[in-house]
Amino acid sequence: MESERQRKVSVVLQKDLSTIIQQSLRNSTITNVVVSVTKVSISPDLMHAKVYVSVFPFAKSNSILELIVSNKNKIKNSLGKLLRNQLRRIPDVIFFVDDSLDHIDKIDVALRNKSNPIKNEVYKKNKK
Repeated sequence: MESERQRKVSVVLQKDLSTIIQQSLRNSTITNVVVSVTKVSISPDLMHAKVYVSVFPFAKSNSILELIVSNKNKIKNSLGKLLRNQLRRIPDVIFFVDDSLDHIDKIDVALRNKSNPIKNEVYKKNKK
């Protein structure tokens, strides 16, 4: 169960991290990629944060995540500059790829496919 303080810090981290990542991608040579921070989960002591990053197109997610992780110190430094008046210590940030959109797309394709498990079960019940 997250405390009110954890929720507030998570929201601030999500907003600031998305700004920092967008700016760093604009300055790099990578084009035609949309990156967004979908969720930030922070520990109760506010020292560790799990950051879930969504990348479109999903095929480039591993290379983008490697780029983000390689620039982790720069990102934490920029985060420290933005949050120096709000937090005493900047949490250690761990990045993960958020594949929920890809998972939703796979479910959508499965449901639209001819072998839709839901339609087939309903059809079999109605046929009896």
